Amino acid sequence: MFRWYRCAAKCYVYLADVSTPAWRTLFRTSRWFTRGWTLQELIAPKSVEFFSGEYIRLGSRKSLEQDTHNITKIPVNALRGSPLPDFSIEQRIAWMDKRETTRLEDKAYSLFGVLDVFIPLLYGEGEEKALTRLLEAVNTSKS
Repeated sequence: MFRWYRCAAKCYVYLADVSTPAWRTLFRTSRWFTRGWTLQELIAPKSVEFFSGEYIRLGSRKSLEQDTHNITKIPVNALRGSPLPDFSIEQRIAWMDKRETTRLEDKAYSLFGVLDVFIPLLYGEGEEKALTRLLEAVNTSKS
């Protein structure tokens, strides 16, 4: 999925839980920023546009970068498209902090593109085992 988003010219983000006119406060607490797989949607595309539950454009990743940084703790230069290898493995893994996934393993699996590795999906292995395999793949790819 990361490659697909990376090739996308623009990603449209529908924030169902954000309504106008008090959208700024709701934007900061939107559930979208807590979901694991949305990390790829935020980081990979060239452009990201945010829309409210009423389909009103709220802004772009660029125009809302400080808010987005404050919410996610992802560095502004990463949001601006700096190459991911400019950030340590530990930094990129930390971008998953406070994000939730339906399946435990997806916390590791949703980092594939962010860490530029791929491992087979083994649902049922648990979060710790998936993360261990992910880190082993990262170490192998660096060798």
